[in-house]
This record gives sequence, structure tokens and C-alpha cells, in this order.
Amino acid sequence: MHQRDRVSDAVVRRLPGYYRHLRELEAQGVLRLSSRALGERMGLTASQIRQDMNCFGGFGQQGYGYYVPNLKRRIGEILGVDTPHHMVIVGAGNIGRAVASYPTFRKEGFVVDALFDVDPALIGQVLQGVEVWPAGELRNYLAEHAVDIVVIATPADSARAVLDTAAEAGVRAVWNFAPVDLTAPDKMELGNVHLSDSLMALSFRMHERALMDEGGSGWRR
Repeated sequence: MHQRDRVSDAVVRRLPGYYRHLRELEAQGVLRLSSRALGERMGLTASQIRQDMNCFGGFGQQGYGYYVPNLKRRIGEILGVDTPHHMVIVGAGNIGRAVASYPTFRKEGFVVDALFDVDPALIGQVLQGVEVWPAGELRNYLAEHAVDIVVIATPADSARAVLDTAAEAGVRAVWNFAPVDLTAPDKMELGNVHLSDSLMALSFRMHERALMDEGGSGWRR
């Protein structure tokens, strides 16, 4: 795909949801699905579903809808879940361990090969089935192993150095959980994750609903 034809971030954010729902439907034995039915599950309109699918060629048949196994397979290919992705996690604290232990990642092709940390007490331990290496060995490890994704789970003041090390090694993607927004260098994909953002958005909706239940119009004056 040419650079100017890159799929929008909004569509990309919806793709994992499509894949998850289609996987559930396939497990239930559902073979055929309309845009409207998929939209109802996703909270989207049928038109939006079709627009999203058209970004990748369509997949549906007029008058029939979508063949669930085929659509799930194609979206899985688009997401890359059919290809193993090797990851390392820098930071073996609570977030790093949680990522390492998340069972769905391996099922979807994301394999955690190593953890890195600065704590001497952790070096050499096996946490969640993954060995902890010294953080100072990250550069050498990346030079000697094929790593697709580096996960940053460090304090904010260490995150930039980890990103730079990953970029110098030619790592293609970084998933950043440090409490700081990083900027990706050229030829690298970067995801900044702030766990509290989703919780604050939920809090907003909760308070908005309370105001409307009291007879108001939400936050609008």
C-alpha cells in the first residue's frame, strides 16, 4: 500500500474488534453475517461496516453478506495474527509482568521472548515463563535476535533511551506503556498506551449519564 493510501487510524482501531467478534461467531457455528448484524454487535452502522471493509477490497457479496470464516481469516491476515511476532519487554514490574502473562497474545502470534530489568534481584529469574535479562544487555540482545516489537514498561525517564536503542537496532514497532508520550522515528510504528485514559473516559460518561438522569442535557450549558 502506498504511503498516501494508508488506512486511517479509526479503521485500524476497529479491526481488532471485528476480528474478536468474528472469532466468537465462528466458534458459535455462525457462517453467514450481514453488515447490519455485524454493525449491531460493534455499535456501528451497516454503512460504516461496508466502508471499513472496502478499505481492503470489500469481502462481502451483495444479497449474501459475509462468509464468517473467510472474513475472519482475511482480517486476521490484515492484522498479521497468522504470522509470529517476537517481542521483548523492558521493565519487569507490574505492567511488564502483566503483558508477559496475558494468555491471548501467544494465541494470536505475539510471543514474548525476554524480559529486561535493572533490578539485580530479578536478573536470571523466570517470570511468567520468560527469563529476565539485565537491561544493559538490551542492545546486544536486539543485535543477535530477531525482535519485531519492543514493549516499554519502564519509568518515564528511561523510556526514551529504550526507544532509541530499539530504533538503532532496526526494530519495527514499539508499544509504550511508560507514562510519557514518545515520538516514533522514521520507519518505526509506535503505540503510546495510557491505561488511565480509558478509565477517565469511562468516568466522564458515568458523570454525564448522571447529569442527564437528573433531567439535564449532560455537560452542555
